[in-house]
Amino acid sequence: MASSHIILPKEEEAEAEAEAETRLGTVVEADHDSPAQLPLQDHAPGKAALPFSATCVRISRDSYPNLRALRNASALNLHDDDAAFVKLEEGDYGYVLDDVPHLTDYIPDLPTYPNPLQDHPAYSTVKQYFVNADDTVPEKVVVQKNSPRGVHFRRAGPRQRVYFESEEVKACIVTCGGLCPGLNTVIRELVCGLSHMYNVNNVFGIQNGYKGFYSSNYLPMTPKSVNDIHKRGGTVLGTSRGGHDTKKIVDNIQDRGINQVYIIGGDGTQKGAYEIYKEIRRRGLQVAVAGIPKTIDNDIAVIDKSFGFDTAVEEAQRAINAAHVEASSAENGIGLVKLMGRYSGFIAMYATLASRDVDCCLIPESPFYLEGEGGLFEYVDRRLKENNHMVIVVAEGAGQDLIAQSIPIADQQDASGNKLLLDVGLWLTHKIKDYCKSKKMEMTIKYIDPTYMIRAIPSNASDNVYCTLLAHSAIHGAMAGYSFTVGMVNGRHSYIPFHRVTSTRNKVRITDRMWARLLSSTNQPSFLSKEDIDAAREADKAANNRKNGENAKKQHASVLAKGEK
Repeated sequence: MASSHIILPKEEEAEAEAEAETRLGTVVEADHDSPAQLPLQDHAPGKAALPFSATCVRISRDSYPNLRALRNASALNLHDDDAAFVKLEEGDYGYVLDDVPHLTDYIPDLPTYPNPLQDHPAYSTVKQYFVNADDTVPEKVVVQKNSPRGVHFRRAGPRQRVYFESEEVKACIVTCGGLCPGLNTVIRELVCGLSHMYNVNNVFGIQNGYKGFYSSNYLPMTPKSVNDIHKRGGTVLGTSRGGHDTKKIVDNIQDRGINQVYIIGGDGTQKGAYEIYKEIRRRGLQVAVAGIPKTIDNDIAVIDKSFGFDTAVEEAQRAINAAHVEASSAENGIGLVKLMGRYSGFIAMYATLASRDVDCCLIPESPFYLEGEGGLFEYVDRRLKENNHMVIVVAEGAGQDLIAQSIPIADQQDASGNKLLLDVGLWLTHKIKDYCKSKKMEMTIKYIDPTYMIRAIPSNASDNVYCTLLAHSAIHGAMAGYSFTVGMVNGRHSYIPFHRVTSTRNKVRITDRMWARLLSSTNQPSFLSKEDIDAAREADKAANNRKNGENAKKQHASVLAKGEK
């Protein structure tokens, strides 16, 4: 398979795009279940295939069709200062490897060492335990016969050669942001994995988030000290929002001789990890940075799901069940449950589908209105007349525009830069009460907010296994010299570039089948007109076109700039 890094001359870019469109035809954007079709690429007769290498070469006109396939496969949304850290390898039939940075990108001729796992009694008998260097994981698995191969990520797992000697490793672990089930499990498995698999004895915990790098002592951690922490909720290291000072953090890493940094947190934390990596690279330090994405809302881009999500959905059932009992035990009873979901309504959606007792689910991605035909009040009135009770589940980020209209308030942010939300559950409770009073309708409404109960519990069995695999994958990647965010992509653990998980958020697509399944389950109105639905579809298409076009131009031009340095 021919492959190369992409370096496109700026003066040829427009001509390349025009020629590619002529030769491949216009790509019609389809939904994610129906990938756009492109004709397969043919090699020029007698042309030898290039080796699969990381050597930067200027692509020829013969490669322009594959370049077009790259633009349609790539979904990057890069900032200008990210482009210098992007590694792309392009191959036949629209194959693109969106690779992660490696120590050898800026420190050449580093020595390598045999992986200690090859002599480990628990792993030495495993057939093909080490990952092939060319193994990659596709971002999309639903394809058609003539579809381009699309974007791939480097497969996670142990390599035969590592870039750190076990006795030289000094690793640190930090947790940032809000609590989430599974944090202690990840911490435990990082400590135990480093010790048991790679014989690493110097592992330290950073206390209370990013600020702990420069404001508190490091906490030595051993397998014995973390043996049973997975049975407890929260994080034994403590956590905080904000406190990120890149220079101070890297100064501390450098002064203490840390050479592996494991950072557990959400998209804001991963942005901080990315900045730490950039500064480490500028200083030429032999330090690997591994991010383990954590968000109870499941809104991290690219990955299948974040750890703790299954536990959160399972625990949310208890609140929904309680709301259903309260509602069904009263005349015209309403149970209202508020769940997590600042920007994305995945917990609310999956908890609703799992429960089957919910009559209405409101999420940030799907706007709703209260009054008039097809509004929420009309649906509440009808549902109470039919069933004498109902259960409403609302994500915390839903309806914020409606609240702002009735309660004008200046935008405020927390220490992580997140907008402070008004309590949609309490607001909706008062609005429904006022509506029923105006209709002279007797009713009882119970409002349940289980947010902090859900965040604080230990992870369930499936999340414990997932946390273990994430931690081990992070260790293997760091020992191999990569810097990355680790996550499961289409069921396979992968190393994902930092910019891919921080440039956008994962959101519920209301034009998708899953949302249609929910509407079918609850029988609630969509609260959307045909124009709203068409607008949502057009927004999806525009976003994809923007990613596949304009941002790809920025990417190629930036990679060119990197090659010219």
